[in-house]
Amino acid sequence: MSLFNTTGLTDDQRMMREGVLDLLGRHLPWEKIRKMDEAREFPLEAYEALADAGYIGLFYPEELGGTGGSYRDIAIFLEAMGYHYTGIAQAITTSAVYAGMHIAKFGSPEMKKDLVPRIIAGKAKLALCMSEPGTGSDVAGVKTFAQREGDDYILNGNKVWITCGHVADYFVVITRTDRDGANRHQGISTLLVDAKTPGVTVRPLQMLGRRTSHANEVFFENVRVPAQNLFGGEGRAWKNIMSCLGLERLGLAAISAGHCFKITEYARDYAKDRVQFGQPISQFQVIQHKLADMLILSETARQMVYRAADVLDSGSPAVTEASIAKIVATDNNFKCADIGMQIMGGAGYSMEYDMQMFFRDSRVGPIGGGTNEIQRNILAKQMDLG
Repeated sequence: MSLFNTTGLTDDQRMMREGVLDLLGRHLPWEKIRKMDEAREFPLEAYEALADAGYIGLFYPEELGGTGGSYRDIAIFLEAMGYHYTGIAQAITTSAVYAGMHIAKFGSPEMKKDLVPRIIAGKAKLALCMSEPGTGSDVAGVKTFAQREGDDYILNGNKVWITCGHVADYFVVITRTDRDGANRHQGISTLLVDAKTPGVTVRPLQMLGRRTSHANEVFFENVRVPAQNLFGGEGRAWKNIMSCLGLERLGLAAISAGHCFKITEYARDYAKDRVQFGQPISQFQVIQHKLADMLILSETARQMVYRAADVLDSGSPAVTEASIAKIVATDNNFKCADIGMQIMGGAGYSMEYDMQMFFRDSRVGPIGGGTNEIQRNILAKQMDLG
């Protein structure tokens, strides 16, 4: 029995959720996920199936070839993927949201016309290159530099924690184009770089969780990038990045909310089957309370996600709501996995069961996409605390 309550969803949204779960059940069955996690294999078949079914188009307006889904539509889509498997959800959002939204919002007309339809069709995968070895949360501290030389920029630098960089066709690179500006938030620009360009090197990283859509280190050594590939205005990347964060944080929260329900159902089913002292452990009140707490965490995460989506759909930037949703959903995701592991005891700690993967996959949520400490800094600023 599913613990997910679809009350409040439209008929189309219910159909979409059921369609996504059915498609993933066929193209990314659970026994395959376990093998792919161990092999660190990208879920290409499921990615392409979602694209062929038109789901990536939800993120983009009709004038760019998309279907113009509402933020709530997008939240439900990502929540469904997060419920099935966080790795495929991360693979889709990395290309379509974290990197692709920069193209859709700030790319030149030619760039949008060429690239967005290919993103929607699953024919072009993108990765956002922002974090660096010395600048994670401090985006304004990037050191990667692009020097103008005639009709090109010469790009040099090192990026790290680049999700899906190993399968990307293009990189959306946040780089300095001016080292002399007095304001550290100025002089930062965005370049579109073909991953096959000479001087680009990608080194996969061995990550704890979400291994199928893992992070990478990306090196740029005298990479020649056409000047026309600078987009969004020279020196204006900081402002552009900020305008993309609402959807990014909503996405991270929605994936985590879906994962909460997956973990809770898995732990519940185990508890109903596991017999100790002559009865299923689900009949012990201490276990019942733990499972009830997991359901509370799951439903609370989901409600925060829908609240942020509704505020975004109203036209507001939802700075406060998106940060709250990101904190609550990602923290609750890890708490659910932690409680679930305790319910399962030694089995939860064993690689033979799925709880260990849920635990590993959930831990990145409070770190990625702006740590939850950074989100609290944002909330403090929104509260006019200084």
